[in-house]
Amino acid sequence: MEWLILGIIILLTAINVPIGFGLSIAAIALLLWKATAPLSIVPLNLFSGASSFPLLAIPLFILAGGLMETSGISLRLVNMANSLVGFIRGGLAMVTVVATMIQSEISGSSVADAAAIGNVVIPAMEKRGYPRSLSAAIVSNAASAAILIPPSIPMIIYAWMAETSVAKLFFAGFLPGFLAGGAMMALSYYYARKYNLPVEHRFSLRQVGKTTAEAFWALSIPIVIWGGIFLGIATATEVAALAVLAAFVIGVFIYRELPTAQLIRVLKDSAGQTAVVMLIVASSAVLGWYLTSEQIPQKFARLILE
Repeated sequence: MEWLILGIIILLTAINVPIGFGLSIAAIALLLWKATAPLSIVPLNLFSGASSFPLLAIPLFILAGGLMETSGISLRLVNMANSLVGFIRGGLAMVTVVATMIQSEISGSSVADAAAIGNVVIPAMEKRGYPRSLSAAIVSNAASAAILIPPSIPMIIYAWMAETSVAKLFFAGFLPGFLAGGAMMALSYYYARKYNLPVEHRFSLRQVGKTTAEAFWALSIPIVIWGGIFLGIATATEVAALAVLAAFVIGVFIYRELPTAQLIRVLKDSAGQTAVVMLIVASSAVLGWYLTSEQIPQKFARLILE
């Protein structure tokens, strides 16, 4: 039975069935076969698995990332990162890492980070002679590592499932997140030397001051997020709502680069990304209920120990 569950999930994944559907299908198939509970338990667990207040932070952080991408916030972060590290050989690669790390301090979503920063830096990297494969690898790896830096959607999901403190998980993610970023910058420098990639510009303290001033409002968002969580003023869900409000106000009233048409597109894209994540969370609740009721974890433990 234990191996059957794993086999069903692997088979469905291999034939490109979305993970959320695969988890639900596996649970339903096992319920029909074993007949241990009525199928009405499936919608009940789907609903309860996705109706937790802490999980409300997920769509809000995704929406905040989408607003940053289209309102000029991400572009200003890239410009500031370029003024800070662009004078080093392979500076665009390092700019990508630095900008993604800053972006991740607001969005919490690796998909949103990759889309927001990648749309700005990948065309520039290709113009400067970066191999296409290297450009894609830098953006994808930086976005993947950036989920260690709070606020992180996977950390929110884990905290909800393990019933632990979101703030403590966020605090624990700082050091490994920035260490991963430093390691990627070192690796970027190595490949820049290997491929003889260009230096973007000379270091200018005046340019650093100018780009930092332009990005001031963008940099204020992570300060609100960190301060709210670590000072105990607000929960992760509440600071996510503040991040959305801040990104909207900055994009519409300060930078004035968020037209209505773009806002509608951001809302649609954010809804789609949220649906994918929440389907996986809800489906895992169904499968988790079945595993618990059948004592599958205990059976696996006995199998390993014996």
